[in-house]
Order: sequence, then C-alpha cells, then structure tokens
Amino acid sequence: MTLQTKPLALTANGRRVGPVDVPEEIMMLDFLHEYLNLTGARMGCGQGICHACTIIVENEDGSLSEMRTCITGAHWFDGKQVRTIEGHAKYDANGNLAALSPVQQAFIEHFSFQCGYCTPGFVTAATVLLDRLKREPVSRAELDEVVTTTLDKHICRCTGYVRYLQAVRDLVLKTPGLLTG
Repeated sequence: MTLQTKPLALTANGRRVGPVDVPEEIMMLDFLHEYLNLTGARMGCGQGICHACTIIVENEDGSLSEMRTCITGAHWFDGKQVRTIEGHAKYDANGNLAALSPVQQAFIEHFSFQCGYCTPGFVTAATVLLDRLKREPVSRAELDEVVTTTLDKHICRCTGYVRYLQAVRDLVLKTPGLLTG
C-alpha cells in the first residue's frame, strides 16, 4: 500500500515552508510535529474537543482565527499563514528570546498554568480575542462574559481556569482600545 501525497506550501511563524509532498490524509498537528518540528500544539483528545491543538490562522483581511489541528487536514492550510505557540514570542537575530507576547507575559504574571499542557491553546484563544477586540471593542460590562465565552471551549484538566480568566481579563483591562465606555 502506498500513501498518496500531494504538495503543501504555507507560511508558519513567518517562515515560508514548501512545497513539500505530504500524505493527503495527514492532519495538520502531525504535519507540524513531524515535518516542521513545531511540537507546541498538543494532542489532547484527538477529536477537536479540548482545543490543546489550536493554532492561529491569519485571514486574508488581517484578522486572526483559531483552528484545531488534530481534526483538520494539513492540506486545508495550503497557501495560508499560520502561527503556532512557537511563533508568539519575539526572538533576536541569534535566536534568543527577546520578549514574550503580552498574553504569555500575562499568563506568567498570573501563574495561569499548572502542568502547561493546555496552555498553548489558551494562549492562542486569548491572542485571537485581543485581535478581535482591537477591531470590535466591547463594553466593560460585557468583558467577563466575552472572556468566559472565548476560553470556555478550552479544557484544562488541572482546573486552572480561574487564573487563565483573570490573566486575560486583566490584560484586556490594561490594553488601550479594547473596551468601549
């Protein structure tokens, strides 16, 4: 039996990849792990329920979306720009960490993780939320509901939800332009 392959080209964390011949049925999570050595997105449930595998897709209009990679074929991402957890922080020319993203920094300040397995998915969700709020600010009265609704899909088996919610809420409150009134 021979696996059918076809070329895949995309931009991952600002770096152009491909075209690379990969099996037609490969899931994006496997492509990230096996072909790009980007192992930050995690295999949690394998059914798209826990969201530990989410990455960011940069849409044509410049907005960001979350995408679950354990249930989405790699070829769906052909021609797209994606950001994995490895692409959130800034690095200098030597590859040394220069600065964490605002979401990553907020999570550290609030010690929002325990085992850390689900953290990449929560970072992704919070980053997409901040992007959305820059485009469509919400009222201060809506903030808790918006943050809860955004993070509600993500499963943390260590029950660290309160700290994740607090970190995102506080980051939104500290970031100018995300709230109205």
